[in-house]
Amino acid sequence: MILVGLGGNLPSRYGLPEAGIAAALDTLEAQGVKIVNRSRFYRSAPVPVSDQPWYVNAVGSVATALSPGELLALLHRIEAGFGRERRGRNEARPLDLDLLAYDDRIETGEGGGPVLPHPRLHERAFVLLPLRDVAPGWRHPMLGRTVEELIESLPPGQIAAAL
Repeated sequence: MILVGLGGNLPSRYGLPEAGIAAALDTLEAQGVKIVNRSRFYRSAPVPVSDQPWYVNAVGSVATALSPGELLALLHRIEAGFGRERRGRNEARPLDLDLLAYDDRIETGEGGGPVLPHPRLHERAFVLLPLRDVAPGWRHPMLGRTVEELIESLPPGQIAAAL
């Protein structure tokens, strides 16, 4: 199963973050990436805590013949097309697309490829809650724990709720 995280906390040319996420999914399909399933939208506080606007997040499961590196490059191109400028980590943005997992692959990012699974997905309520919508029972390839077990062990203080 290939999982993509979607989020944003600034408007894009499509409107509010929810509309931007929906448009990003349409853009992925237009590029030949099949959207198999999509979670509900979740509203979440910024991580780490800051005075940024709250985020809207979702997770989609997709099917594609693209390699992990090719898919990540496509996600970055789509982000740029929505006005994302990568100036720093954890900054406000109209669209954030993350390759969370690509089947059961474990990759370290050596040679410029993506790190798989995403190195912080197991620590983030805004990823795990929508991931559970799409793939209940999903098992983290490195940790061997289900999404439900990961949610149970989240650090305290993260705020994420379905819209």
